[in-house]
Amino acid sequence: MSPISSSVFPVQCDIRIRQGDLGRDGAASTVGVARWLEDARIRVRTPRFERLVGAGGFGPHQIILVSQSAERLATVYRTDAEVQVHTGIRRIGRSSFTYEQAVFAGGERVGGGGATVLNLGPAGPLALPEELIADLTDLSVPDSSETATTRPGAERAQRDHYAFFAPLRARIGDVDSNQHVNYLALTTWYDEAVAAFTTVAMDEDGLVPDLSPSSYRIDYIGEVTYPGDYEIGVRVRSFDVDSVRYELGIFGGGTCLGIADAVGARGVLSPKSLGPGGPR
Repeated sequence: MSPISSSVFPVQCDIRIRQGDLGRDGAASTVGVARWLEDARIRVRTPRFERLVGAGGFGPHQIILVSQSAERLATVYRTDAEVQVHTGIRRIGRSSFTYEQAVFAGGERVGGGGATVLNLGPAGPLALPEELIADLTDLSVPDSSETATTRPGAERAQRDHYAFFAPLRARIGDVDSNQHVNYLALTTWYDEAVAAFTTVAMDEDGLVPDLSPSSYRIDYIGEVTYPGDYEIGVRVRSFDVDSVRYELGIFGGGTCLGIADAVGARGVLSPKSLGPGGPR
C-alpha cells in the first residue's frame, strides 16, 4: 500500500503513549500501534447514523471487526511528542467499510494500518443505511491500494498447514464487553506464538532476542471464548537476510478461528531453523 499524505485524512487525534504500549526495546510495539488505531477509530463520529439509531430508525445491529492491519515503520519512544493517528475511510461496500490510518510522530510517518468492519444484524449482514453511507463518504480518502488484497487460501484454515504450534489458554482479562476474547488480546497471542517459535528455533533456554513482528494483517473467522484452550499454528512462508514472513492461525481443536500474516526481524535465526516452514 502506497502511503498517502497526512493532509488527505479528515480525522486526526492525539495519542498519549502509555507504558503498556511499549515493547521490550522501550519503543512502541506493533500491538501498541494497533491499540492506537483502535482508539482513533472509536473517536470517529458518524452524526447522521447516530441520529438515526438514536431515533429508533435502525434496528438491532452490531458493527463487528472482520480484519485489521497494523505496522511499525519507525521507532517511537514514550518521550516522543506530537504522536497523532490520522483516519479516513478507504472503501465503502454494501454491508461493510474499511478504514485507512496513518501514525505520525513529529511530522514523520511512523506507522499505520486499518480495519474492515461489517454491519451485522440478527439474521446476517445488513445493508449500510443511506445516513451511514453519507457519513462515510464525508470521511473518504483516496484508495491507495496498489493491488487488490489477496484472500488467504483454504489451506490456511487446516492444521496440517502449520509446522509449529504454541498452546495458549484464554484469560478472563482477555474478555471484553462482547463476552469473547478481544481482538487486541488475540494480537498479543500471535506475538506469544512467534516468541515460542523463536525459542524452539534457537534451541535456547531463557529469554531470547526480541524478534516480534513489526506488521500484522489479521482476519477473524470465529469466536474465541473463555474458558478455553487454544493453539497458534506458525509457518514460515519465506525469509531473507533481514526478515521472516510468517503465516499464523488460531485453532480451537480442529477449528480455525483466525489467521494472520506477519513480518518480523530475522536476527540470528538460521536458515536451517526457518525452513521448510520452521521447526516441527
